[in-house]
This record gives sequence, C-alpha cells and structure tokens, in this order.
Amino acid sequence: MSAQLRAAGAFAPFARRVAVRAVRHFHQLPTGGIQRADGVARAVRRPMRFTANSYHNAVIVRNISFARMLPKLVVKFARIPAMFGSLMIGGVAWIQYQAIQVSNSASEMFGNVKDTVSTTATSLWGSALDIAEQTKRGWVSTKEHIEVPEWLESILRKDGESGEGRSSSGGSRGPEPPKQGRTAVAAAASASAAAYGYDQSAEHDERTPEEMAKDDQMMYITKAMIEIRNLLQKVGQSNTVTLPAIVVIGSQSSGKSSVLESIVGHEFLPKGSNMITRRPIELTLVNEPDAKQDYGEFPDLGLHRITDFSLIQKNLTELNMSVSESECVSDDPIHLVIHSPRVPDLSLIDLPGYIQVAGENQPRELKRKISELCDKYIRGPNIILAISAADVDLANSTALQASRRVDPRGERTIGVITKMDLVDAEKGAAILSDRQYPLRLGYVGVISKLPTQSGLFKRDTGNVLATISRNEKTYFNSYPDQFGPDAGVNTGTVTLRKKLMQVLEQQMSSKLQVTTDAIHRELEETSYQFKVQYNEEPMTAEAYLAASLDDFKHLFHKFASSFGRPQMHELLKGALDQRVLDQLAARYWNKPISDLSTALPEPDSIADLPKADPKSPYWHLQLDTASSALTRLGVGRLATTVVASAVQANVDQLVSKSAFAKHPSARQVISDAASTVLADRAYTTSDGIEFSLKPYKYEVDIQQQEWQQGRDHVTGVLKTELDHCQGAMKNLENVVGGKKKLKEVMTFVDKARKGDIVAEGETRNGAGGFSAALLAKGREAVFLRDRADIINMRMLAVKSRQCKNLENKYYCPEVFLDAVATKLTQTAVLFLNVEMLNDFYARFPREVESKLSEQMHGGGLERFAREDPRIKRHLDLVKRKELLELVLAKIEGLNQMGSGDRGRELHDGKFGKRGGNGGRRGYLF
Repeated sequence: MSAQLRAAGAFAPFARRVAVRAVRHFHQLPTGGIQRADGVARAVRRPMRFTANSYHNAVIVRNISFARMLPKLVVKFARIPAMFGSLMIGGVAWIQYQAIQVSNSASEMFGNVKDTVSTTATSLWGSALDIAEQTKRGWVSTKEHIEVPEWLESILRKDGESGEGRSSSGGSRGPEPPKQGRTAVAAAASASAAAYGYDQSAEHDERTPEEMAKDDQMMYITKAMIEIRNLLQKVGQSNTVTLPAIVVIGSQSSGKSSVLESIVGHEFLPKGSNMITRRPIELTLVNEPDAKQDYGEFPDLGLHRITDFSLIQKNLTELNMSVSESECVSDDPIHLVIHSPRVPDLSLIDLPGYIQVAGENQPRELKRKISELCDKYIRGPNIILAISAADVDLANSTALQASRRVDPRGERTIGVITKMDLVDAEKGAAILSDRQYPLRLGYVGVISKLPTQSGLFKRDTGNVLATISRNEKTYFNSYPDQFGPDAGVNTGTVTLRKKLMQVLEQQMSSKLQVTTDAIHRELEETSYQFKVQYNEEPMTAEAYLAASLDDFKHLFHKFASSFGRPQMHELLKGALDQRVLDQLAARYWNKPISDLSTALPEPDSIADLPKADPKSPYWHLQLDTASSALTRLGVGRLATTVVASAVQANVDQLVSKSAFAKHPSARQVISDAASTVLADRAYTTSDGIEFSLKPYKYEVDIQQQEWQQGRDHVTGVLKTELDHCQGAMKNLENVVGGKKKLKEVMTFVDKARKGDIVAEGETRNGAGGFSAALLAKGREAVFLRDRADIINMRMLAVKSRQCKNLENKYYCPEVFLDAVATKLTQTAVLFLNVEMLNDFYARFPREVESKLSEQMHGGGLERFAREDPRIKRHLDLVKRKELLELVLAKIEGLNQMGSGDRGRELHDGKFGKRGGNGGRRGYLF
C-alpha cells in the first residue's frame, strides 16, 4: 500500500468523528426559516470532495510541514458541518411549518410562514457565526475523547500554546476547566434535569454549571431530609419532632388530580364523577436514577414494584371506596411510594377536594368533615399547595380561603392556577401577578389537563409530563408579552416541579434546627426511661421468642416426664369401663320406658340370675356376645383417639401456662403442631393395636388374679354408675317441681304398667291429669329408679361368695367383662407407648419450632412480640431510641456535607448561614 493511502486511511476516521460531533452541536441551534433551504441546496450542489481532499492532504503531509497544513485543513472541515447544519436547519424549518399548518387556520399559517422566512433571513449571518463556534467546540471536545497520534498531538499542543499566548495578549479568557470536572457537571446536570422534567418537556435546560451543581446538591439534601421526615413519622408522639410535607388542597373541580399527575408524570389517581378521594394519600416521590422502569409501592399492604400504573389507580380506588358512603371521609392515610429517575424527591399529601353542597347520598356534615380533615394537615410546618382554577375568581377560591386561615401571611403557601387556557392571556397574567391575595412563595400557572384523546389508539399514560409540557409551551409561547421571560410570572409544570423542590428544601432546612433540638430532648427522655425501667437492657423480638420457646420446652419436658404408660392405662381403662356398662345395660339391665302400656313379664330376669341353671344357654350366650362385642368394638381407634385427645388437651394447658398464652396466633400454631404429629401416627398405631388384639376376638383367657382385680375394680365402676343415676333423679325432682310431685307421677306410671290403671286417651296432651311432658319425666324417673335398684343388687352380687370364683363367670358378667377390658387395655398401652407417645415426644418440639419459624416470616416476628403489652412497651421504647439516634446521625451527615467549602458557598448564597446553638456545630441549612 502506498504512503499516500496509509496517511489518508489513518486520518479519515478522525476527520469523520470531528464532522459528526459538529453536526450534533448544530442540532441545538434555534430553528430557522424555509429560506435556509437555499443554503442547503447550494451545499448539496457543491460537489463532495471530502475523500479526494483527504488523499490530497495526505500528499501534502509528506511534502510540507503540518503547521502550514493545519489552518487549511480546519477550513475544509468547517465546510462539512456547515452543510449538515444547513440541512438540519432546513428539516427543522419544514417540521415547524407542518406543525403550524395542522394547528392553525390557513391565514395564520401564511403569517407564520412569512414570519419564519423573515426571521431566517435576518438570522442567517448569526447562524453562520454559531456554526463556526459550534465547530470549534466540537473540535475541542473531540480532542479530549479520541486517541490522537503522538506526532499530531505535539503539533496541536504547539498550536494551542501559541493560541493561548495570543488570547492572553488580547484579553485572556482563562484556562479550560479540568476534564474530570466537566464530566461531573454533566452527570449532575443529567440527574437534576431528569428530576425537574427538562428531559420530558419541550423546554431546554438553560442552567449554568454552577446552577446545575446547586440543584444537584439540593436534590441530595431534599432526599436525605425526606428520609429523615419518614423516620420522624415513625417516632411520632410530638408535633415538634417533624419536618414539613407538601399538602395539596383544592375544590373538586379545580384540577387538583391533574396537577399531581403532571408532577408524577403518570395517570394514577382515582377517577370518577362521584367523590372518589375519601382518604388522605401520603405520596412520596423517590428519585432513583438507576431505575430502568417507573414503579410504585404500597408499603402498608406489602405491595412492591408495581410497574403498571393502572393497577396503582385500581388499588387507590379500592382503598378509597373502602370508606362507607355514610362516613364518606376518613383520616386513615394511604401510603404510596413512587420510584422513578424522572421525578423529584418530594413528600406530597393529597386530600379530598372541598365541596360546596353535599350530594343526595352524602351526609349533611360532609362539608364540615372535609374542612376539618384538611385543617388537620395544612397546619404548620406543612407547605400548602393551594389549587385554584383560572376561571374562578381568587376571592371565591376555597383553597386560598382555607390557607389564609392557617397561614394569613402566605409564608408557606404556593398558589397553583390551573386551566390557564380558559381565560384571556391578560387576565391569566394578572392572576399570576395578583397583589390582592399576595403569597410569599408566589403563584404558578399551569395547563395540567391532558388534551382530549381522539382516534382509535390509547394514549400513552407513561409520558404525561411530556404531553402537558408541549401543550403548555405552545400556549404560553403564543403570548410572549404576558407569559414571556420578561413578564415576571411563573408558568409551566416544569417550573412548578422545580419550585416545589426548592420550597420543600428551604422549609425543611429552616425547621431542621428546631427539629434537631426537639430530637435531642426526646432522646434524653427516652434514654432516661430506658435506663430506669429496663436497666438499659434492650429487648428484641428474636430474644423474646427464644425465651418463650425455652419456657414452653421446660414445661413440656415436665409433662413428658409425668405422662406415660400408667396415665394412658388409666385413660383407656376408663373409656373401656364405659363400654362395659353399655354392654351390661344392653343385655342385662332394664330398658327405658317408652309408653304407659302394661309391661310384659320377662322370662329371664337379672333378678333371677343368681339362682339360674349353671348351664343355661341364655346366660352363656349373653356373656359370650357381650365379650365378643367388647373385643370387636375397635379398641385400636378408641385407644389412639383417647390418648391423642388427652395429649392435645395437656399441650393446650401447657400453652395457657406459658408465655404463649398472650399470643393467640402462636397458640394456634402450637396446637396445630401437636395435632399434626399425633395424626401422623394415628392410623399406624390404630392398625397395630387391632393386629395385636386379634387373639382376644375369639376367646379371652382370664386368670384368677385378673378375675380378682376385676372384681375389686368393677365395684367402684358400679358405684359410680349408681351415683349418676341418683344425680339424674335429683335433677328430675328439680325440673318437675319437687320430690312429691315426681313421686305422684311415678306412682301413676307404675300403676299403668302393672295394669291397675288404664291410661285411656294418652295423647300429646297427657293422661290421668298429668301433662305429656310430666308423664315423660315420670317414665324417666321410674327407669332411673329401677336401674338404681338393679345396680344395687348387682353390687351385692359382685361382693357375694358366688362371684369369688372364676368358674362362676356366667353369674358375674360385670366381673368378667371388667377383666377382659383390663386385658385389652394392657395390650393397647404397650403399643401406644412405643408407636405414638415416644414418637410424639421426639418430634413435637421440632415441629413447633418449624411452624413458628414459618409464621414469623414477613414481619410476623415483630407482630408476635407486640401481642404482649409488656414486651410491646419495651420494644417501642427501644425502637424509638434507635430511630432518634438514626435521625441524629443522618442530620450529622448533612452537616458534614454542608461543612465543606463548596457546600458552605452554595448554602450561604442561597439560604444564609445559620449560627450554632449551645456550642454545637452550626447548621448550614
């Protein structure tokens, strides 16, 4: 490859980058008129000789010095940006022409084109100078960002030194700022510009680097103080320990919701014809530069990262509509946090709009309730954002009237005038510069209502600010005399955004010293209480749960040591004793009396059993059937149910004695854990018991010692049953009105059953002068009397010589069945102890820990600890102390940031320096 080609190839990319950088700068020039198309045409007609010139220059590089070549090269480079700049200007002029043609009538379009042409002609020379200046800036910027060969860098350095010497002789402009400093300024500018809304609006960011740095630092300070305010809200209990927020008030038709949505940049507030906002909405805007997508959060509901703002709108609507129509408004706030790189750090509170007259379905005191709710929030130190419509006289503005009651001097009220396009420009400018209702923070005029949507496509609700800003710029720029830079009025949503940030930061800064002093007092008081009441020993929810678990485990260990085979034997034997009595009542004892008919004689009465034939098949069958029914009744299921119920009851009793007694949710968790472990082994244990009892289902072999034990035990069982019969008889006497009355009824029943009296006409109305209900009680009393007589008789029989011998088991069915029940109990208890109880003792403590751990996720641990009032007071005091210390640490961090030379310079010029207090560090806020 030739030397000429190599030189041209090395230099061509550098030339192209310089040309592109110049074109980027030209894009920022003011739009010209359609006459600039002339310049574009001429530039197009001029032949493109860039490549040829590059090769030509490459030859010169080899033959002459670079010092002679460089000026010519710069002139040639300037031609290309000029051509592209002219082309861009012509394109912008055509776009402007088309916009004017769509939005205005034919006559207005002609006038606008005429003005554009004349403006372009007069500014053509100035644009040429701007092109040269932009080219120079592009060259300087390109020098800093590209890699330049050493031979070219040495030449440029010599040329720069000579240029600097000439500049010094002819009026020096000073050295360029460091490259790193310019990068930092650019980063700060982009962050603050996004927060203020310049990147979403039609306005250009005309701030100086110093103003950008101030705004960037103000954003940081505001963000930090909003964090401090949120922490102070958690501290509570004192009006002095707080920082201001921006409270938005206005009538329902003032455009309050539109203003808030334009500030946020999204449509998210509830919409409807009826009163929708019924609760305060505490809105916190968080500027998050790294966020790739805007999202909202409802921290009280546990809803995070909601990127669909229509869902936020739906949630807000549902939360507001949860307030009944009879109540209409509530002071329970809704907390919403919105994160976005395009919102400023603000703390806003949206309140229900003022009304003049209550609706048909609204309470009469609604107007008063709304006024009282708003008055609660617009008290100091909060900033009032009073929304008023331009088409309503300020004298009739409900928001301004309310603000003047609490802020008569207008020191913390910002007036926002909406619907500026509904009044004449002269009148609108007069409202913004109003002197009859002066506000120290002034008025801002906005047109925050989105244009009416037309067409088939849905509007992009995520670009609200850009749409509103374009609409506002179109309107306000149409009246430069009334709303221009020299008019002295504030207009536009972008201006409102920046003003809110500045005012909030100023108000927070002015209150920070007072708030800090109050925090010191609160912290001293809290520390004193902590020392006196708790000896400075902090309590945490984790420590309280651990202590509660240890206490419960200790109680459970004592229970496990005391509940074993003897206790299970007693429980199961008691259950089987009742089954023995059921068999005796069904096969040996008397039956309930169902009517007053004559009783039929019984061939085999229990009274005749002691004298019966030892080989009587009737009594043999009765005993064998009763024994078989006892062994086949499902002892396995009965045993597991009885023991599991007893263990469950003991666990519940242990919980009621432990620290968990004050925690309903934890009590339920422990009870469920016991049920889970017991049920897990219930079927296996029941089947095992039934399998072990199979030999007894056909024949039960009873030993003499077991017979004697049964004889001794069944006497007590019969005595208990006799006591139950006698107790039931006492209750009947009380029900019917006394023993005498009951005896009369029983006598009538006995005579009727013997046949001495024929109870004719016994119906639902009764018989023999007794009511049907009284006769029912009489029949029951006769049954209980006869049952008691039988039990007494059988108790004597069990104690007789006849029942002393096992061979007489058919004469003593009570003793035999009791012995069988004891044998079944002993076998079942062995299996229960191994398969169920030991397994429960091993698994239950681990199951409790596991289930409690699951419940404590997601804030459950804190809720658990706070269910105990004593622990709640302790935790609240510890948390309050920690929050106050954290707030002081954050304030100290702000002080350290403001103590630097740069921070002191910025804040002294903006707010004025504040002196120290009591020997402490002075606050620069």
